[in-house]
Amino acid sequence: MIIPNMHYAELKNSYLFYNIAQKTKAYLAEHPDSRLYRLGIGDVTLPLCDAVIKALHEAVDDQADLKRFHGYMPECGDPSLRALIAGHYRKRGIALEDDEVFVSSGASDELGDILHLFDRQSSALVIEPAYPAYVDANVMEGRTIVHLPSGKADAFLPEPSESAKAGLLYICSPNNPTGAVFSREKLQKWIDFANANGSVILFDAAYEAFIEDETLPRSIFELEGARTCAIEICSLSKTAGFTGTRFGYTVIPKDLVRNGMSFNEMWVRNRTTRTNGVSYILQKAAAAVFTEEGQKQIAENIHFYKENARILTEALDEAGIWYTGGKNAPYIWMECPDGMDSWKFFDYLLQEIQVVGTPGEGFGSCGEGYFRFSTFGSREDTLEAAKRIKRLFR
Repeated sequence: MIIPNMHYAELKNSYLFYNIAQKTKAYLAEHPDSRLYRLGIGDVTLPLCDAVIKALHEAVDDQADLKRFHGYMPECGDPSLRALIAGHYRKRGIALEDDEVFVSSGASDELGDILHLFDRQSSALVIEPAYPAYVDANVMEGRTIVHLPSGKADAFLPEPSESAKAGLLYICSPNNPTGAVFSREKLQKWIDFANANGSVILFDAAYEAFIEDETLPRSIFELEGARTCAIEICSLSKTAGFTGTRFGYTVIPKDLVRNGMSFNEMWVRNRTTRTNGVSYILQKAAAAVFTEEGQKQIAENIHFYKENARILTEALDEAGIWYTGGKNAPYIWMECPDGMDSWKFFDYLLQEIQVVGTPGEGFGSCGEGYFRFSTFGSREDTLEAAKRIKRLFR
């Protein structure tokens, strides 16, 4: 008899987005003429930039031409695309070899797949509030999870401590959901801690393109010692609007070795065994992102979302509400006023001003009492929501 992976039974049911959907559905049923202003969405709303669309069309045409047709792609990524991405890092002063870059179908897939490189006896540390998949992916593997709380006192950017020891260390910067970004000094402490304890940092850099403060690191590999303790996982989902197109990349330095095993070489073997590579069409679209024109165009889209952030944070400033994020991240993490819990505040905004966000409790117990706004909505919704927030808390 086949025995299922019983660790799936240990997963906690997540009612976050189901409850949001049910509450909004019920409200609209009672108020059919109302319009909701949705600031909870973690998905992009702008279309792909022209350079990417052009590349996609060219790639489709290539697949219709015998001389330009492509079948299976190299499992670790097209060499020319890996070189483009490594060159993108080198322009920022980060020395990478082309074969230290691996292409993927997105950061979410990679965050789960990368766990194959680590023994299940290795514990995993998750800084909370956190992207729920960090916890769930490790529960599925039967791995022990160390929960490191963070809060307003440390601006949701905790430092390592003896109680934080684990084999895997998850760091997301800019963070989802809090929008907090590690300074060079604080991130260096985590790097030093990982090297001292033989840990490996899984650095989720999905939102790095939103960092505008040049003193803040966009890549962990900007810092000394990261090559011997870190794996960086990136995505074009928010950087270039690829949420429905799916593409990401992972950096695994050759210097990252434990017990005589090279994680770079292990990942090559993993990918060549477990995948047939990312499609030619998507890789050609991704390559367009790293051209001069592509970078210019995606910067315009990012600026649009950052203007949404400015509009919202200005409203919160006028309302006298504490928050973090917004400036260097696409998420704004605000403290619920008057000691409200996050679901009560959700109901309050829905009923009073028809604005929908995301209750912080859905990101772990440390998120209770906080609320996440996304800046990926439309300009019309953002402007109206900001106006209603200012009026509500005047």
